[in-house]
Amino acid sequence: MPTSKEIYNWYIALVAAMCMVLYGYDASVFNAAQGSENWLEWFDLDSKNDAYLIGLVNTAYTIGAIVSGFFLGGPVADYFGRRWGMGLGCFITIIATFIQAFAPRHNIGAFIGGRVLIGLGQGLALTAGPIYIGEVSLPEVRGRVMTFWQTFYSVGSFIAYWIAYVSNIYRKRLGNWDWRIVVIFQILVPLIIIILLPWQPESPRWWIKRHNNVEEARKALRCIRETEQDIEDEILSIREAIEYENEAISGSYKALFKDPSVRKRLGLACVINVGQQLSGQGTLNSYSSAIYKKIWTSSETINLINALNATFGILFTLNALWTADRYGRRWLLIIGALGMAACMLIVPIVGLTTPNVIAADGSMNKAQPVGIAIVFLLFLFILFYKPSWGATVWMWTSEIFSMNVRAQAVGMCSQMQNVANTIFQQFFPIFLANEGLKCLFFFFATNILLALFVFFFIPETKQVSLEEMDALFGGQNHVEKGGQMLGGSNARHTEPGGDPEKDVTSHEENAKEIFPV
Repeated sequence: MPTSKEIYNWYIALVAAMCMVLYGYDASVFNAAQGSENWLEWFDLDSKNDAYLIGLVNTAYTIGAIVSGFFLGGPVADYFGRRWGMGLGCFITIIATFIQAFAPRHNIGAFIGGRVLIGLGQGLALTAGPIYIGEVSLPEVRGRVMTFWQTFYSVGSFIAYWIAYVSNIYRKRLGNWDWRIVVIFQILVPLIIIILLPWQPESPRWWIKRHNNVEEARKALRCIRETEQDIEDEILSIREAIEYENEAISGSYKALFKDPSVRKRLGLACVINVGQQLSGQGTLNSYSSAIYKKIWTSSETINLINALNATFGILFTLNALWTADRYGRRWLLIIGALGMAACMLIVPIVGLTTPNVIAADGSMNKAQPVGIAIVFLLFLFILFYKPSWGATVWMWTSEIFSMNVRAQAVGMCSQMQNVANTIFQQFFPIFLANEGLKCLFFFFATNILLALFVFFFIPETKQVSLEEMDALFGGQNHVEKGGQMLGGSNARHTEPGGDPEKDVTSHEENAKEIFPV
């Protein structure tokens, strides 16, 4: 039976995880909007002749997110705190939503400006959110808690697509409000987050790192840890790690390039974050409507498929709850990549080897059974993607970096997703128009390479504490080295032949000497 503090710990982590709703909603809202004839007419666009400009509208978001993630997210989260990073990102998203929803007629520039601002806001929130979750959660449940980070992405898509589906049914009555309603509902979740954030504790690691304020860190930990011994042990671990990072490495972002172990992690994390988008999910999420138009002519049918896709995405992501901390991150990433590769091989084969039929309007489309088979395979793709390259990439990225560089490193690595999107999605509409379903063979090859990369280069991180992660990547154990600098014995690193109980007693005494209650 969970205790009240364990429940509260989950609650504050889930509030932070709601920041991912912003990403899931925005990634889906443009897909839904471009399926609206009213949206195309309002901005004087043609889906065929203006494919490049439509790609630019989608790219505008990623440009804002990249700038924010690389240059703003880390410093804001480190200087003002994790809660301020999330709150400020949500506030900017709300302002940008109104700019998009009420952009003047035929003024696509205003809509693009709103997309850039949303990218800036989400770059802040998506940097601070996973860091906060990792820093307040216990190592043994960190994987399960981070599963909800990706689950909330699917929740965002779920909300966006079902609103789009209902709006499409009443599009004649709604007129231009059919796409405006979809856009404006983006303020809902960030508004909830802004209301809830002031009532939960700041990260205890931030209090010690930024202000060396042990008492505030102790207050924060008392909300989420069971005993005073747990609190003092964790404070000492944090203090030891930060002491070593400040004295032996660097307390600034220079450690990103000064420490070989951090450089290694930065490179690995950048690769798997790029891989997440090149797996095919990012493109399918933004252009599934365009792909389905090659099978169905009914926008209502396409919107229903997208909505069902988002619904199942929530259920599929929850598979990581029982697999991430049981089988590990590597297992999930490898199995996920191989499963996605199989789907991306079979879908184009089915599409290319089955005949087209002539529709009533003279257009060439696939027979309905073939269309259903393709949709089933794309849903199967989501089954493999969500708990693995969806949830686990964020999980792994947020937990591998040491405290001195965590905010900046997570911001940079996570925004490599948008770097990949900015480059690839700008030309994917043209790629799709010229090659049709053949373009999915690219994703088949990419997923095979990703599975091999994980097998040879990615170490397992399940249930490793954040302060001791460095040793896993060939670096020094920051807790152990920091403890030596502080002149204390470390209970977590008992000397061979030593007495664990004696070491624990010594550890508690050191904690009281350094941080008096």
